[in-house]
Amino acid sequence: MKIPFMKMSGSGNDFILIDHRKPMVQPEWMKEFAQKVCRRRVSVGADGLIFIEPSARADFTWRFFNADGSEAEMCGNGGRCAARFAFLKGITGPSLTFETLAGRLSAEVSGKRVKLEMTKPHSLTLDQRLLIEGKEEAISSLNTGVPHAVLFVEDLETIDVVRLGRAIRYHARFAPHGTNANFVRVEDESLLSVRTYERGVEDETLACGTGTVASALISAFQGKVKSPVAVKTRGGEVLTVHFEIQGKDVKKVLFEGEVHVIYEGEIWEEAYE
Repeated sequence: MKIPFMKMSGSGNDFILIDHRKPMVQPEWMKEFAQKVCRRRVSVGADGLIFIEPSARADFTWRFFNADGSEAEMCGNGGRCAARFAFLKGITGPSLTFETLAGRLSAEVSGKRVKLEMTKPHSLTLDQRLLIEGKEEAISSLNTGVPHAVLFVEDLETIDVVRLGRAIRYHARFAPHGTNANFVRVEDESLLSVRTYERGVEDETLACGTGTVASALISAFQGKVKSPVAVKTRGGEVLTVHFEIQGKDVKKVLFEGEVHVIYEGEIWEEAYE
């Protein structure tokens, strides 16, 4: 079976999106299908795969799979891509809601730009002292739909994101499910630079939406920035995070940036055999 799809990019995070309102891939095979089609050089290649499916409570629901086949609760850049995809395909209007494992999200599509209202963050911990490769580090964490750890650094260019990111990702503190790891440099009270090691991709990515939001909120909780915060990703794009905070409670958080269509096509059977 040839399966129609669209390849999209949100800040360098690339995804395969499939209109799955009429099922083509059986649920029990979605994990393996994601692993196969997300392989680079031998298939379509992507950081993740998104199925758009019907919902009785929102405009649509999604199933999101990382490149390793694991199903994730949430993905910020993937969410923005899903919103624009649904709008382009006539599934929704420019204002929309959709369901994820992390909860219901709302979005606004305006041309290439998408503003996504995130689910309520939780599980905030600031400056926990953890031993990372023999050195004690002050690491903060927050769940913005998926778990994120944040380490503030002075030099983003020389840090070994993959090695240290993997050490944080698999640290016993975050067992059994692990965490994403963000390395953050504060440029000023309205600008951050971030590099992210993503769980499920198991590598550094050019951007991570939920990591961008976690980095901005943790920086705000520590008094380093104020809303709105511009966040420069490894891919070079600057994303914007808007938020309202009262004490240790996040009342509202929105994540904004451009989404790009790369191409449309059909996945042939030999690409996922």
